Amino acid sequence: MTSKIIDTTFDPWQEIQHHQAQSNLNNKFGATATFIGSMRDFNDDADVSEMTLEHYPEMTQRYLEKLEAEAKKKWPALLDCLIIHRVGHIQPADAIVLIACWSAHRRAALDATDWLIEELKHNAPFWKQELREDGLRWVEKNTDGT
Repeated sequence: MTSKIIDTTFDPWQEIQHHQAQSNLNNKFGATATFIGSMRDFNDDADVSEMTLEHYPEMTQRYLEKLEAEAKKKWPALLDCLIIHRVGHIQPADAIVLIACWSAHRRAALDATDWLIEELKHNAPFWKQELREDGLRWVEKNTDGT
């Protein structure tokens, strides 16, 4: 299981391929579930031209590792998991987060991916600041995901 926080753009599909090639999954998995979150150019009915994500590196890294460990306990059939989260200055359409889960069958991979993104969105120690027409604004709450 791997989690990392980065401050540069990344290609989620390339990261998935690289992780699979470097892992010991071999031919053990039959399912790979993924979630890729990208920056929108709007929020709360306003245009957003840029976003900055801030975090406390050690605290945030520990939190991501804790999530992975909890996912492994909840879904013992989970073979591997990858979480990449971007911080710093982000532009619309940039990938912000990648979650990928591998298992022999689909259910563990799908359920773990869904649970991980919800936990991450609502509880991870990240702080968002948006650049809008009316200036900078700290985001006080996440969208509900619907």
